[in-house]
Amino acid sequence: MSREQLLQMARNNIAHGDAGTIPQAKEILKVPACNYYDEGRWKLEMKNIFNRMPLMLAMSAEIRKPGDYKAMEASGIPIIIVRDKNGQVRAFVNMCSHRGAQLMEEGSGNTHRFTCPYHAWSYNTEGDLIGVLAPKDFGEFDKTENGLEELPCLEKAGLVWVTPNPHSTLDINLFLSGYDQLLENFGFEDWYLFGTQRVDGPNWKIAYDGYMDLYHLPILHKNTFGPDFPNQAIYYSWGPHQRVSGPMKGMAKMLGPDESQWPTELLVAGVWTIFPHVSIAGFDGGGRAVMISQLFPGETPGTSYTVQNYLMEKEPSSEKLIRDAQNQFEFLRYVVQEEDYATGLKQQKALESGAKEYVMFGKNEEGGHNFHRWVDHIIDTKDEDLSKLFMTG
Repeated sequence: MSREQLLQMARNNIAHGDAGTIPQAKEILKVPACNYYDEGRWKLEMKNIFNRMPLMLAMSAEIRKPGDYKAMEASGIPIIIVRDKNGQVRAFVNMCSHRGAQLMEEGSGNTHRFTCPYHAWSYNTEGDLIGVLAPKDFGEFDKTENGLEELPCLEKAGLVWVTPNPHSTLDINLFLSGYDQLLENFGFEDWYLFGTQRVDGPNWKIAYDGYMDLYHLPILHKNTFGPDFPNQAIYYSWGPHQRVSGPMKGMAKMLGPDESQWPTELLVAGVWTIFPHVSIAGFDGGGRAVMISQLFPGETPGTSYTVQNYLMEKEPSSEKLIRDAQNQFEFLRYVVQEEDYATGLKQQKALESGAKEYVMFGKNEEGGHNFHRWVDHIIDTKDEDLSKLFMTG
């Protein structure tokens, strides 16, 4: 079924390309400029979006074997993601039950237990408290009720979602809205993580706006890759998650009449965004690859940072392929840092002047319409109504 959805989108892209058209929103959208810098608004976004929504925090390639773990911070919460001895991926608050010390430094590795650096209490990969220093001196208590605080977690399509709030009742499958079935066409479960790097940027929404924006490609990126791309976009959405691709003029003739032979790599081309903070875009440096960008708000409304992950279908098998992959990886950092985010940081400063009441998203920028509508809806939705929101859209 998911391949049929890809084919339907390809047929639509071809039809628009041949007709010289694109779908358009009904009207131009105006978004209050203060949404990008107002501290009260930003705090609401942190509380109601980044602390309540499932976040895509890891790739299966990072935690492939039992005992593999990743320790990180997301939404101000220290988190451990681990594959337990039975192969299930779990997530916990990185906090000892004794006095709240963090168990693991940020980073990744392999272990069969997590031991607190403060008093050596230890936990297995299922989160159970299995060791207490000098238990007779400490006193008796129920260890089964004092394991690690587990977080909602789901591994799908080679990606791992974690909800930072342990008390969340929003089902991650419901949140995904069937989008994971489309992402399964990539086959990320067996891909290879070539490298990661960090880029600092402006308000998280300025950065996210750019994820879905093809309108700027030939202009902002005129000195890099922009001239090779059109500025027209076609958007598809599953709940708050969106794919953006372009019209495919003349592609039907090139692909031929047998749709069963149309390559999956072409059918998944474009940019796939996972609300509220991930972008997946395809590249070919060193072999078939994608850049998976994880966007996180910074310490202030006007800042963010992005973790770029270069994920490859196959581990490069020669020095030339490794060099090509590294060159692509470095090029993508340059483009985002020196073109996208350099422009975004200046945009941030200009917006903070208060000179303009609103920014605009044109009829051709429907992805921005959908994104900001969902941001507003989620901010305004009470905890007990979140599931209903994702059922109805």
